[in-house]
Amino acid sequence: MIRKLKIVIRGVVQGVGFRPFIFRLAKELNVNGWIINSSQGVFIEAEAERKTLEQFLNKIESDRPKNSYIQSFEQTWLDAEGFTDFEIRESLEAGSKTALVLPDISTCNDCLEEIFDPKNRRYLYPFTNCTNCGPRFSIIADLPYDRRNTTMGEFEMCPECMTEYTDPLNRRFHAEPTACPECGPQVTLTDNRGNILSEKHEAVHAAAEAIKKGSIIALKGIGGYQLLCDASNSDTVNTLRQRKRRSQKPFALMFPGTDTVITECEVSDPEYRLLTSVEAPIVLLKRKKNVQSKVAYECIYGNPYLGIMLPYSPLHHILMKELGIPVVATSGNISEEPICITEADAYGKLGDIADFFLVHNRKILRHVDDSIVRIAAGKEVMIRRARGFAPLPVVLKGIENFTVLAAGAHLKNTIAVNKGSNVFISQHIGDLENIESINAFKKVITDIENFYELKPEMVICDEHPDYISTKFSETLSLPLHKVQHHYAHVLSCMAENELDESVLGVSWDGTGYGSDGTIWGGEFIIPNGLKFKRAGYFKTFRLPGGEAAIHDVWKIGLSLLYDVYGKDVFKLQNIPLLKKKEAKTIKQLLDKNINSPVTSSCGRLFDGISAVIGINQQANFEAQAAMDLEFAADDYKTNDYFASTIDKINDAFVFNWHGIIKSIVADLAAGEKPGLISAKFHNTLAEVIVQIADKLHFEKVLLTGGCFMNKLLLERAVQRLKEEGYKVYTQQRIPAGDGGISLGQMKYASYLK
Repeated sequence: MIRKLKIVIRGVVQGVGFRPFIFRLAKELNVNGWIINSSQGVFIEAEAERKTLEQFLNKIESDRPKNSYIQSFEQTWLDAEGFTDFEIRESLEAGSKTALVLPDISTCNDCLEEIFDPKNRRYLYPFTNCTNCGPRFSIIADLPYDRRNTTMGEFEMCPECMTEYTDPLNRRFHAEPTACPECGPQVTLTDNRGNILSEKHEAVHAAAEAIKKGSIIALKGIGGYQLLCDASNSDTVNTLRQRKRRSQKPFALMFPGTDTVITECEVSDPEYRLLTSVEAPIVLLKRKKNVQSKVAYECIYGNPYLGIMLPYSPLHHILMKELGIPVVATSGNISEEPICITEADAYGKLGDIADFFLVHNRKILRHVDDSIVRIAAGKEVMIRRARGFAPLPVVLKGIENFTVLAAGAHLKNTIAVNKGSNVFISQHIGDLENIESINAFKKVITDIENFYELKPEMVICDEHPDYISTKFSETLSLPLHKVQHHYAHVLSCMAENELDESVLGVSWDGTGYGSDGTIWGGEFIIPNGLKFKRAGYFKTFRLPGGEAAIHDVWKIGLSLLYDVYGKDVFKLQNIPLLKKKEAKTIKQLLDKNINSPVTSSCGRLFDGISAVIGINQQANFEAQAAMDLEFAADDYKTNDYFASTIDKINDAFVFNWHGIIKSIVADLAAGEKPGLISAKFHNTLAEVIVQIADKLHFEKVLLTGGCFMNKLLLERAVQRLKEEGYKVYTQQRIPAGDGGISLGQMKYASYLK
């Protein structure tokens, strides 16, 4: 007996070849009916014998396109209508928009074969794609995902492309960005004023030659501009640093292929899979020692890790094939501003940085930086979530019946908006410290709200009164709720790990506004819905000179020493920072408690210890001193740690770090190596977590906050907690740093109604 099966599939089912897959499957099984894209997902009506339809259902789930993601699968059995064929019907745009948009994904192997096949009509064509790869999030203007709703809508397909697009057996069947050299976008090389120098493949070839000769190229990529130069050319890298105003922060690198990466770095199997994944993020990889590096010192300034990505778009593949060498591939912006996505913006802002521009005429609708990921403690750890991952949602229970805007933090900002239980966390926006970043922040909020036709009913933000995200939230005339920064970190980790039961949250970072008005950052938090208990924290210390101490980290080091030794501090020997000319002036600030805010920050403790040991006295970028402290321990494998004291003060356990300072001073006097001291310091912090967990009697411990971007600290803490029988939870797909705050704020909202 012929039955009809009505199927509604929601999730990532647009832009991944789902309709062609269903069409071919229906033909294979002799199923009649139709499939249609809608703004909610994919709708199917299928008719056949019940046994055949059950087979049809099983194959949809087992054989679906590899880049698809099925979030819900509804099915209803009905009486047959009498369909005589199976067809793909024209998309529906009516109704609430709930379909999920796929992130931009890297070029597939089939397209690569075509690009480098001289006999193929897409030979060396830099906009080759199919249903399995190519731009998605950066080019889509509206749902459903149809060509007319993307920036490819202005390019009319030629007869050959249209034949592929309408052929059910072709992998470009209903591939919306389909194009070829005859009908699609083209590249152009210009000077830094926009004057055309060459076009099409000659432009790519000329750009490669310019890079080899020491020039800096601004390349219009998938989600914005990148600045490229020869990574082995110290002079050019220095020039890029000067022009971009980026003194020592490591540059991201693009390598031609995995063989060159393996020559330069240690690459584990998980790291290899990550490097070659469809997301194609920047992966932090350990440099090999005693290898003649092709990367100039000026790219990384001694960092033992390289941030490496492989070519992920056809344009990158073609250019890197021409080059055959690693290149710097850093964001196309002036430091701390959003990346440029339009030619007008790029020539205006990058014209004094780049010598040449490799541009194209396909519009980018929204900026999407390169994502940054590493493997730590045996898992993927997201450092920056953007291309390849955004805007895929996190599913969160408890918010299905209202819409919330989570405004995120001030640094490394992301925002989040929900539709039902789907929480859409934006791509990385950045630090909200200039007008360009603030405008980008507002644009991303408007973009997501318009895209999914959302009208938030409330807004959640940070408690810090001076955060731009907080001030913006206060202007919205919506019910407003503020969440303490470190509690939001804990809630973010809980949301990602789908936890609601009683846990101990270890929330360590550099700066966050505390509920008592001081700067927190070394917190042990017990969550309880809309409230939390500050069950432990680091003994506070002062930041002489205020915010400037974050860069002049030797001042923090002096503050730590002063806290322990008082006015006898200058009697200490073998402490380089005490010889600084300004040291006695800073001591006077501490004596009189002038402009010296109090903090419990773990991140600032890292900075201060780095300065005391003599590893780094001056941070040129955020967390540099702490990173250098971590890297100094690289060659020292030890289980030793410093004795530490846990005090009980007003129902909270307070980690007193005075013993650590005394031990470090003694080690320095004994001539101990700074790297060994650093290793012992990291081990000590892991022991402190275990000791406080023991006192609070929790089975489950969460590790979150920017300090757990530190691989050594994270792995040591996870190891020690597991050895002591604890269940440990960390963040993986969402950053542990401030890029994950918006998810934590959304989790807070789930307790409100």
